[in-house]
Amino acid sequence: MGRIVVQTEVTNLFEENKSIRCGMLVDTGAGALILPMAWKERLGKFKRSEAVELQLANQEVLRGQACWPVEIRIDGFRPVSNEVIFVDMGSEAEGEYEPLLGYVILEQAQAAVDMLGHRLVPVKYIDMKSAHWRTAATGR
Repeated sequence: MGRIVVQTEVTNLFEENKSIRCGMLVDTGAGALILPMAWKERLGKFKRSEAVELQLANQEVLRGQACWPVEIRIDGFRPVSNEVIFVDMGSEAEGEYEPLLGYVILEQAQAAVDMLGHRLVPVKYIDMKSAHWRTAATGR
């Protein structure tokens, strides 16, 4: 997959004047929204926060800090509420980081990866598949 970077804004829902807007790397191998620990103070104080462990593709385990609630706005898609996970990130150059936008947030925002166009595209419906689900309208 090619690199897809999308402009995204993350806002602390209890301090709405605290937000971060940046380009985020779409990473369908990651579940969450990952930001560098160095940016945590820019979003102010959080209503909830807890230590979490994350596993990298090479099986290395990192500690991070999950903080919520935040609003996540990917340009061109509906805003969603979720958490942000802060981790100590190495940077290619001093102060430059590569925030990650994972698949859980993409699904919530109804965004899918267009592999040929190297971009995000809208998904018409939110997935809700169940063999036992019946709607009042169809009776099926």
